[in-house]
Amino acid sequence: MMNKYNVLIIDDHPIIADAYKSAFEFISAENKNINFKILIANNCDKALDLIQEVNQLDIVFLDISLPPSTDGNFLSGEDLGIRIKELQPKCKIIVATTFNDNYRIQAILKNVNPNGFLIKNDIDKEELIASIKTVMEDSPYYSKSVLELFRKQATVNYKLDKIDRQLLYEMSIGTKMKDLPKLIPMSMAGLEKRKKHLKDIFKVKDNDDRELILKAKEKGFI
Repeated sequence: MMNKYNVLIIDDHPIIADAYKSAFEFISAENKNINFKILIANNCDKALDLIQEVNQLDIVFLDISLPPSTDGNFLSGEDLGIRIKELQPKCKIIVATTFNDNYRIQAILKNVNPNGFLIKNDIDKEELIASIKTVMEDSPYYSKSVLELFRKQATVNYKLDKIDRQLLYEMSIGTKMKDLPKLIPMSMAGLEKRKKHLKDIFKVKDNDDRELILKAKEKGFI
């Protein structure tokens, strides 16, 4: 009996997307009873279209560092992962990212709750194949570097929500604070309070917006 899987690869680097595709093709060649229909999206807008068009996605390979969607509602692959979970809860998500900071990894785990998590710098063909096979068997897969980070660093309990990240994004592109209530559904007082709290989280001086942006970029939040 042929087992068919709809796969969506979301990555803005064609060479990396092709490597993921090759791993799926290897598994299919190894097992003639498995067939993958592979779709590729290289930005948030195309990914959103495919997420909504395909009735059932079975596996998604998701990059986190993606340019924002045209309407600005999806700031990264993290937002896409959340939407996939909402629209297609049975879909298995494998996150592959260059971020290797425990702070950022914990946020992705809490917000997206992926079935697999890989650090791109460690990925080779064997790792890709192992992650796909493991996730297909309904078991979670974490690459060695992710597991090592868990062991070495303390768990970060604070979770940045979408408003926090949108605030950071708007600040990073130079949007003035007085204009933010038009873009983010919060009062000016609420946004100022959020910004102050973010500075506490990132251990930034209260009057230093630039350092807040630099720290948020360093941690991979924008």
